Amino acid sequence: MADSKTVRGTLGVHPRGFGFLNVEAQGEPLSAFVPPPELNRFFAGDRVEGALIQGADGRWSAGGLRLLERERQRVFGELVSRRGQTYLRVDREVANTDWPLELAGQAIAPEEPLVARIEGERLVFERKVEARDAPLERILVRHGVERARAPGEADAALALRTRAHSADGRRDLRGIPTITVDAASTRDIDDAISILPADADGALRLMVSIADVSEWITDGSLIDTAARERGTSVYLPGEVVPMLPESLSAQWLSLLPGEDRLCLTVELRIDPEGRVLASDVYESVIRSWARLDYDGVARYLETGALGPEMESVREAMPWFRAADARLAVARRARGGLQIESDEAHFTFDERGELQGLEDLRITPAHALIERFMVAANEAVAGFLLARGVPTLFRVHPVPEPERVAELSLFAAHSGFAAGFGPSLTPLALAAFERQIAGAPVEAAVRSVLRRSLGPSVYAPVCAPHFGLASAHYLHFTSPIRRYADLSVHRTLKQYLRGRREFAQELPALEALAAKVNVRSRSAARAERDRHRMLEATFLARRTGEAFEGHVTRVKPFGLTVQLDRMRVEGVVASEALGPGPWRAEARETRLVGPDQTYVIGAPLTVRVAATDARLGRIELVPVPEA
Repeated sequence: MADSKTVRGTLGVHPRGFGFLNVEAQGEPLSAFVPPPELNRFFAGDRVEGALIQGADGRWSAGGLRLLERERQRVFGELVSRRGQTYLRVDREVANTDWPLELAGQAIAPEEPLVARIEGERLVFERKVEARDAPLERILVRHGVERARAPGEADAALALRTRAHSADGRRDLRGIPTITVDAASTRDIDDAISILPADADGALRLMVSIADVSEWITDGSLIDTAARERGTSVYLPGEVVPMLPESLSAQWLSLLPGEDRLCLTVELRIDPEGRVLASDVYESVIRSWARLDYDGVARYLETGALGPEMESVREAMPWFRAADARLAVARRARGGLQIESDEAHFTFDERGELQGLEDLRITPAHALIERFMVAANEAVAGFLLARGVPTLFRVHPVPEPERVAELSLFAAHSGFAAGFGPSLTPLALAAFERQIAGAPVEAAVRSVLRRSLGPSVYAPVCAPHFGLASAHYLHFTSPIRRYADLSVHRTLKQYLRGRREFAQELPALEALAAKVNVRSRSAARAERDRHRMLEATFLARRTGEAFEGHVTRVKPFGLTVQLDRMRVEGVVASEALGPGPWRAEARETRLVGPDQTYVIGAPLTVRVAATDARLGRIELVPVPEA
């Protein structure tokens, strides 16, 4: 009989009915299979305790599960009736079985979508969902993204607006050319940039001013508590769920043109070689001279053409371009990844119906703003670190050698020579990125590259950010939409106003880091699921069409293929590849069958066989060679 030991972990649910226990352990992550009967009483995200068993084949399974903690409060599903009893067919990404449902006197038709509250071992009806809203609502509830505001938030937001944006005690920057650059559709504008020409020694002064959210929203207030629970704004195609009430995020705190706004400003003195010679951080009041969008600024950077919206800052625009060029030179010299598009972009008609899918074009204007924001974030991290002030840092560890080897193999099969050696460095990463730029297979290579690098996380202790090749980094530039940034603002302002004792902050920071990491992951997963749903909806119109693609993942059940020049992946089931058995080998970098082997990175022509928008699933089959 196989040995077993008691472990704790978090449950994941697969739509096919089984699950996985992600075990809490140091070192290499461990995921254990959970058979369907063991999963029946649980939801995805439940923290449980159980027996971990290793079978004769070396694979792990878990059983005898006991609930320890359940954060999930609501579930989405459809009403079903059996033998006079009502049940909720819960979203199969959340639970593998139907749960008894109390309707609380509501008249609900069979198969009608609804949201229910979890109360112990039962579900209680909470609200109906319109059929057209059901696909999006399923994703929001699945990942705990709450649209509704907390009771009293609207009144609390209105009360904040009785105060003026006063310049008292702040550095007045209203007379300096200041612009904002965002997408035309952006409503929550939290960063502005100002510039002063180079002085006699060639150094110019760039000011990055960020909305001073902490001046209005105090720690522990009703709005703050709700924002902490949300952790971040969630940006889904066709839907934005803001962290703060919209009357604040899009109006009172947003850096609207011609309006006085309180900010925290990072001032950078940048020499002709792109070195930041000095930096300063202070409280300010600004007034945006012009609201510009990425397309207009990109046209200026590419052609020198000044649009009419730039007339008030005509003399400043060349200096913004100079600051960007200087920082770009310095960034390239140290390596790391440059800004990139990592997803498809969806377009909608006036009714909100999906119209098309296109690759998002990253313009020189996106790169300019990204470089300015990275420089500001690094400056604030260095400022607090040098003074021993604890805060939330953004860290990104060096990727594991096995992941680097996987990337190298993928590159080789895609026609690129990586040759990273025993370890990956930021400069080697930058050189590799230069190889793939503009290639037809770039999107697929970047997909594997991101997976190999792994995610960055919030942490209470400073460590390098590998992807940016930064020794110290944090998030400071988006306090309207990220709670981590708001936390950094509070700490920074306390220091600027004279506080010097922060010894008791570390336990609270550790708890906050854990909280915002969970919420950030949930938001990212909601965005991913929404994208997959829309991708499946879009490709449903193209069922039967053939596409060129590349294998980006190998699993025992088949292949994941990313379509060239599209950031869309589908699954080729092993049975569609031919007679088995099929087995994944070499750390799942190749799938081996009786007569053929498929390797990660290999080109493959596929046809869209079927789609399932609810599951966000695209089924592909290989096209036989002529």
